[in-house]
Amino acid sequence: MRFGVRKTAHVFERVGLAMAGAACGLFVGAYVGSAIPTLTTQGFLLLMMVLGFIGFYIGIDTPQMPFDEAHSQIDAAEFLSSAGTLCATLTALASVAVIVLRLDPHIAWTWLALLGWIGGVAMQIVAGTKARMRA
Repeated sequence: MRFGVRKTAHVFERVGLAMAGAACGLFVGAYVGSAIPTLTTQGFLLLMMVLGFIGFYIGIDTPQMPFDEAHSQIDAAEFLSSAGTLCATLTALASVAVIVLRLDPHIAWTWLALLGWIGGVAMQIVAGTKARMRA
C-alpha cells in the first residue's frame, strides 16, 4: 500500500513538472510566434508545449548514478538535465518578460530564444532517456 502511494505521488509530481514545462513552451511559442510571422500557428504553439511537457517530464527527475569511488566520473545525464533545465527556463522567463513588458527586441534575440528553448528541452530529453537506459 505504501509503495503505491509513493509511486502515485511521484507520478503526480512529474506530471506537475511536465505541465510547468508545457506552460513555459506556451510562453516561448507565443513570443517567438508573434515575432516570426511564419510561426504564428496553433501547430507551432502545440509543438512548443509538447516539447516542454516531454522535456520537463523526462529530464528533470533523472535517476542519479551511485556516488562511490567506482563511479567518480561526471554524470553526463545529470549535467545535461541541469543545463537543459536552466536553458529552457531562462528562455521561458525572458519570453514572459518580453510579452509582459511589451518589449520589441531585435529579431536575433527571438531566434536565440527559439534555439535556446529547443536546445534546453532537447538536453532534458536526451539526459532523461540516457539516465533511464542505465538504471
